[in-house]
Amino acid sequence: MKINWGTGIVLAFIGFISFILYFIITMSTNDKYDFDLVTEDYYGQELQFQADLNKEKNSQALTENINWKKTNDGIVIVFPEDLDLTKIEGKVFLYRPSNKQFDFEIPISLSNRNLLIPDKRLLGGRWNIKVDWNYNEEAYLYKTEIIY
Repeated sequence: MKINWGTGIVLAFIGFISFILYFIITMSTNDKYDFDLVTEDYYGQELQFQADLNKEKNSQALTENINWKKTNDGIVIVFPEDLDLTKIEGKVFLYRPSNKQFDFEIPISLSNRNLLIPDKRLLGGRWNIKVDWNYNEEAYLYKTEIIY
């Protein structure tokens, strides 16, 4: 059987389209190639962006900002010494960029200036920490990235 140029071009197009369709179907159905968005509520968080900038500006205006340190028990978040602990409230959100299933949130409950994030909850790798807190009805935000 003799194949002319027109038939060859059509077969090449069919082969190329078949390869692309196979690739798309494999990538969208296989869990091995699963991908996550940064956050589920992306647009809602974008609307909060200016409020977050204002909170960070408030945080930078403090005489002493929040610090963190790594210990054998986990990560310790240290709040400023000149603040009354009973008036501090908020939450700590730990975000794992590589897998959203490891993200978690801890409410701020202080008996001293330190808030411990237990070692058993943290896997090795990169973590983004976001401390969203209020003091005397003023909002503050502290963000940092750590490699644990």
